[in-house]
Amino acid sequence: MLDELRALICRYDAGRREEHARQLLPGVRISRCDTPTEPTPGVAEPSVAIVASGLKRTLLNGVPYEYGAGQYLVASLDLPVIGQAAKASRDEPFTVVSLRLEPAEIAPLLLETPARPAQYGGLVVSDASDELLDPVVRLMRIAERPDDVRVLVPGIRREILWRLLTGEQGALVRQIGLADGMLANIAEAIRWIRRNPSQQLRIADLADLAGMSPSTFHRHFRAATSMTPIQFQKQLRLQEARIHLRTRTASAATIAHELGYASPSQFTRDYQRAFGTTPGDDRTP
Repeated sequence: MLDELRALICRYDAGRREEHARQLLPGVRISRCDTPTEPTPGVAEPSVAIVASGLKRTLLNGVPYEYGAGQYLVASLDLPVIGQAAKASRDEPFTVVSLRLEPAEIAPLLLETPARPAQYGGLVVSDASDELLDPVVRLMRIAERPDDVRVLVPGIRREILWRLLTGEQGALVRQIGLADGMLANIAEAIRWIRRNPSQQLRIADLADLAGMSPSTFHRHFRAATSMTPIQFQKQLRLQEARIHLRTRTASAATIAHELGYASPSQFTRDYQRAFGTTPGDDRTP
């Protein structure tokens, strides 16, 4: 099944040679590249990414998560990460299909699955079973047939979610679908941080937004993201800064100020510590 999945990704993404995600269907993206890529900052969303060939490396708070052919990664929240296609060649390209995990799609299935001890984590990696790969391949087969997509995709997506819920990472996927669960509450706080990157954080306000006491919020936030809220905001700011430096003509000092840094020198130190280069060196000519 992996060979067919790789062939389908390459067919739909023909002509691309660098890692660049293409939306194949709503909530479904594919990516392929023929050479290893440089580490690239981004924000992961609640999703499952299944690798058909090659190797992907994703860093969260400096911790690497590697997943290769026949493995998948579940991201449970919006998280600032650094991604890289670590192994890719013309004969063995890096190929991956990603599906966004929507709480509204997961929730109806929760009554059909047995309760499991709560599991929290920002990123987790597992081996993909044949039972999971089968509906993913079927989804890819019909991706460019509009009538089949309209009629069959909802059922196939439901089957994929079912396989995730009943698989090794089912406890984590289950948390994504709980409207009043801890992950949903942490996700609300993360959305505020992302919408307000330049604002000073007040843990008490974020805890109130999440419906928790400050101490409980701090503990659960760290369990879910591997970072404190302050560390999370700093990484998010630095990721945004790197994107702005490569896409805008504004000065590094201006970008730092827009993202909430009062001191350009502190911004430079944090940036160099995070990426191993200065903002000036990282600017695209």
